Amino acid sequence: MTTPVLIVGAGPVGLAAGCELLRLGVPVRILDAAADRPKGTRALQLWPPALDVLRGLGLLDSAESRGLRVRTMSYHLAGSRRLKVALGSANEPLLLPQEQTNALLEERLEELGGKVERSAEVTEVRTRGDGVSVEVRGPAGTETVHADWLIAADGVRSRVRERLGIEFAGDRVPMTFLLAEGSIVGSYEKGHVHYFFGRTGALVFAPMRNGNVRIAAAVPEDTPLTPESVQTLLDERGPGGLRVGRLDALRTFTSSERIAVPLRRGRCFLVGDAAHTHSPVGGQGLNLGLQDVHNLAWKLAGVIQGRLTLGILESYERERRQAAEQIVHTTHQMIRMFTLGRAAARVRNLSWHGLDATGVLRRWFVPLLAGWRIRYSGSLSADGSASRLPSRGPALLLKNLPPAGARTPHWVPSTGPDVQSAFRLLTLGSPAGELVRRGRSMAARRSGLLTHDHLPRRGAGFLLLRPDGYVAASGTTPSGLDRVEDLLGRLAAGQGSEA
Repeated sequence: MTTPVLIVGAGPVGLAAGCELLRLGVPVRILDAAADRPKGTRALQLWPPALDVLRGLGLLDSAESRGLRVRTMSYHLAGSRRLKVALGSANEPLLLPQEQTNALLEERLEELGGKVERSAEVTEVRTRGDGVSVEVRGPAGTETVHADWLIAADGVRSRVRERLGIEFAGDRVPMTFLLAEGSIVGSYEKGHVHYFFGRTGALVFAPMRNGNVRIAAAVPEDTPLTPESVQTLLDERGPGGLRVGRLDALRTFTSSERIAVPLRRGRCFLVGDAAHTHSPVGGQGLNLGLQDVHNLAWKLAGVIQGRLTLGILESYERERRQAAEQIVHTTHQMIRMFTLGRAAARVRNLSWHGLDATGVLRRWFVPLLAGWRIRYSGSLSADGSASRLPSRGPALLLKNLPPAGARTPHWVPSTGPDVQSAFRLLTLGSPAGELVRRGRSMAARRSGLLTHDHLPRRGAGFLLLRPDGYVAASGTTPSGLDRVEDLLGRLAAGQGSEA
């Protein structure tokens, strides 16, 4: 028997892949080498694009009840200066321990009819033109699993990536991080993530829902793993007046900046840490992996169900490599910013005051952290043009409609909690206009591939929106819909290129 999609790895990224595909009507089989569910806080911070994945799976309310929203980033600069940056509802992350994220996703997986097969270790992967064969060693012995498609979500030491001979290109980040979790005695603000830029180094202080606090800092490699070391960090880099209580976790770790080359081989796709890894600063890792899944699931489901051409899968490599490169670059720059020497740190602190006073931190840096500034260039757009933010002139001509490859604007109404598998054409302006008539007619002709909604708004225009929250096309005239028709024609099954 052949499995339509085999998923290797049952961390949050693998579980999310299983949930999204099952919601879209695609059977999956999920294997994990571990005997039990992973425990611990691990990836803690879920930014809004990742929360959109949970919302689409009907899990956001449950996640909110178990986590803590971050309303403010507080930057404590040397010399008792403090910048408080209110994030705004569109940018607020949720602090949710990874074991809670795993539990929510696995519960949803089981509701959808899936299950995780544990103690199932992949020992060999063989690709062929029409599928994949995987050797699996489990409690009952060795089994050969045949699948049409494989999604590798088996982490930074991915066995699938290794067996496929895919290079994990990049370098180790040359520093050691200390991470401590537990109770802290003293007064501090909840609902904030605190960044302390002291004269002896930086420290991140994140209060969690259960009364515990996560403390993270770059430290010398030989730092002892003791409560006294954590107390010293708090005293030297923190606000003062805080005392270490109970410690539930204390460890040091290193990280790397690596991206797999390629992210796809034949019918095998790499997602999450199997595909890329980077510095932990900014809490981007799990978020990037969940967006990999969000990018891939609707495309793969469309191909399996005969709605989309195989050629659409070529876009996964291009788009998610761009996203990974952008995140690796951002986190690399953040590491440099957090580990400056004293003279450079003084310049940084002065410049940050200027950025805060002019609103740049709120308007540019916060959306960057939140993940809204990831752009796709030259992929799945109606005109094939690079998806750069428009300059001032074109932006005025397009009435500030975002270009292809940008994120869906926040002002676009949600379609509800269901995972969508179709493109969505949103027309703007008069409900009696030509755009509405043509949009309605196009959706009728492309039933199953395109839906149509209208939003009354000053000025006429349209947006073609992808199921994963990105713009595929935008324009202001009815003739612009010709490009939309052409794109959908190229992507519809039987009319596009082979992958």
